[in-house]
Amino acid sequence: MSPSSDANGTNGTSDDDPHPDGWEPRDPTLTAPGPPRRPRRVLRTLLGLLLLGGLLLVGGFAAGYLLVEIPPANAAAVAQSNVYLYRDGTPLARDGEVNRENVRLDQIPLPVRQAVLAAEERDFQTSRAVDPKAMVRAAWNTVTGKGRQSGSTITQQYVKNYYLGQEQTLTRKAKEFFIALKLGREKSKEEILQGYLNTSYFGRNAYGLQAAARAYYGKDVQQLDTAEGAYLASLLKAPSAYDVTTHPENRAKAVARWHYVLDGMVGEGWLSPAARAAARFPLPQTARATSALSGQRGYLVQAVEEYLTDHGIVDEKTLAGGGFRITTTLEPAKQEALVQAVEERVVSRLDPASAPADRYVRVGAASVDPATGKVLAMYGGIDYTQQYVNNATRRDYQVGSTFKPFVFTAAVQSGAQTQQGRPITPYTLYDGTNRRPVEGWNGDPYDPANEDDASYGDIEVGAATGLSVNTVYAQMAVDVGPAHVRRTAIALGLPRSTPDLTASPSIALGSATASVLDMASAYATLAAHGRNGTYSLVESISKGGREVELPAVARRQAVSREAADTTTSILRGVVDTGTGTAAQAAGRPAAGKTGTAEDDKAAWFAGYTPELATVVALMGQDPESGSQESLYGALGQPRMNGGGAPAEIWARFTREALDGTPPRDFELRLMPGAEPMPPTPPTPDGPDGPDGPDGSEDWYETGEAGPGAATPSPAPGPSRSTGQ
Repeated sequence: MSPSSDANGTNGTSDDDPHPDGWEPRDPTLTAPGPPRRPRRVLRTLLGLLLLGGLLLVGGFAAGYLLVEIPPANAAAVAQSNVYLYRDGTPLARDGEVNRENVRLDQIPLPVRQAVLAAEERDFQTSRAVDPKAMVRAAWNTVTGKGRQSGSTITQQYVKNYYLGQEQTLTRKAKEFFIALKLGREKSKEEILQGYLNTSYFGRNAYGLQAAARAYYGKDVQQLDTAEGAYLASLLKAPSAYDVTTHPENRAKAVARWHYVLDGMVGEGWLSPAARAAARFPLPQTARATSALSGQRGYLVQAVEEYLTDHGIVDEKTLAGGGFRITTTLEPAKQEALVQAVEERVVSRLDPASAPADRYVRVGAASVDPATGKVLAMYGGIDYTQQYVNNATRRDYQVGSTFKPFVFTAAVQSGAQTQQGRPITPYTLYDGTNRRPVEGWNGDPYDPANEDDASYGDIEVGAATGLSVNTVYAQMAVDVGPAHVRRTAIALGLPRSTPDLTASPSIALGSATASVLDMASAYATLAAHGRNGTYSLVESISKGGREVELPAVARRQAVSREAADTTTSILRGVVDTGTGTAAQAAGRPAAGKTGTAEDDKAAWFAGYTPELATVVALMGQDPESGSQESLYGALGQPRMNGGGAPAEIWARFTREALDGTPPRDFELRLMPGAEPMPPTPPTPDGPDGPDGPDGSEDWYETGEAGPGAATPSPAPGPSRSTGQ
């Protein structure tokens, strides 16, 4: 037995032994050893890594500063032209030479310079050449989805404009950082600001303030006032988008940016509050294009450029730098057919001398391949050098009743029912009485008028579509749910940002201001049995022989085939017996819908065959003031509606565009209850009987075909209501 063990075999310990494990310290003041002291080792390791990282960062910074030299001016400073081709490779257009004219800083009025600083960098005179905090903040906002932001100072932007390029790469940003540091040491603030003001892009192919002053206000930069300078400074954020004559739908955003600049000038003490209060927004002059972009070429180039920049394929400043070879989806034969159709059915008939309203007539059209979403033809206006705004892409005219099919599609898609609980089908009965208040709506009372204040009584949905009965579709929008109608329209192809696309009963009457191209894309979805993908305008793009990657266009089932095809079935009735019979001249099976904006300020026809979806719109605009005007009396007609010239253009174009292609009928898969109904046999009391189509009193509740109440009782004279 061990000397330390007792008779019980224990280690000589007791319950109150301070060292139950038998450990006896050599010194009574010592305690038992604790765990290894790892935190100190970890801390030393972290400090070592931080020191190493710091040394590497300092070394990298020093190497970058020494190795990155200030290069000569980049290619964009001596920009090239872009070449645009049709789909088959034949030439479409070559954009003009870059408009640039350098001026000295002292030639630019001080308030104009201060406006630029208020817009871009208010502490420029005291700030450093680079702002690391702003760069980190911008990078974080970009990564977290708060929008792409540059975080660049004016010095960095000048470096990007003059020495480097606009590509978004880490290599370019690193070079920009070091070159800006060197410029900040080697050049004065005045030299940097002068370079920035002479190289910045302002839209309209204008580089520098002098070129911008001429392009927007027809004057030299020395003659600009504070308000004009503030507007030009506003353009630096989004040059083309804030051009209020080219994109009138963006006027509110542009004016808000202008206010921001002026308020900044007041905050910095550069502008008195009294002068600020007296400032009025300086509307720029209409843009003028070079002769190289005359006719339709300029509109097509403009649309392609917007497609490239809006989809993030190439940013605006890089594209303006030139050198790109762009093959579009446009087909020359179809493009020519569309131009000829507009010339024949509208332009050749205009006579402003005898019909003053003819001077207001504008035409926009676009045609899309339903199978691919490719834009095959587009008509933007009479001539790009005479009328700069593209009527095919502008978003400031109501689409009218061409929106109604989206309401019915939403009804079928969601399995909606009427207020009485009947499924909504082409044969469902609605009350088409003029000014009938909608039921089941919790908002403000709404009682829309029908076209010409006509009353239809009880009418089937199919017939109400052919006659474009507003009261029926306003009620249907409430039955479906205005929010669901809005979601369906977006799913079909309308942009989420479409102006006035609001979830209220009025959505059914087409108060939204989608573009002709937007509507063509949505109708192409219906023609493609509900399949949709973002429309495309570009087949390929390259620069210096190197291809630029295009985003993949994934086609998806936006709405069910039954919803799309049942909508097509009632739109065929519009062409066969409704307001769109002029479209029959295309000589092949077709579906479509007419539409008229409030006060006849626009007239639309949207239609399609299985192979082609095309939308045509006539718009009224004063060529001097730019205000929207009614088309009463235009083309010798007392009223302008979609079943007139728009449908005639559509038919003429479709016939020529599909010439040589055998006619195809629609292959439709209809919702239950949408199959064609057999005719109701006559009764002894006549076709309607005493109480209903079969003499019963409950025909309305069954949802069957109602009495022949589709006979309108119109009121004479023009109406302010949206319709046909």
